Amino acid sequence: MDEKKLKNACKTYGIAFLGVFGSYARGDQTPASDLDLLVKFTQRKSLLDMVRIEREMSDSLGLKVDLLTESSVSPYLKDRIKHGLKVIYDSQK
Repeated sequence: MDEKKLKNACKTYGIAFLGVFGSYARGDQTPASDLDLLVKFTQRKSLLDMVRIEREMSDSLGLKVDLLTESSVSPYLKDRIKHGLKVIYDSQK
């Protein structure tokens, strides 16, 4: 996981907040692991925008990226994700 590329992607795609969760946040990823990202955008994005951004980030990083927004996270998983979240970029800080 290249944090510099992730931070650059935030500026490119209008991401106000980006956090990593799952195996990459815990440090127990394998070569088959995907990169789970929780994002907040500065402006609303369509589903097609999300798919395009996810694909372009995957290509740039050389690994499968899964983008989630807070509103798309299951209420059952929200606390678990927030507990293990590693913040990479926050435009408010």
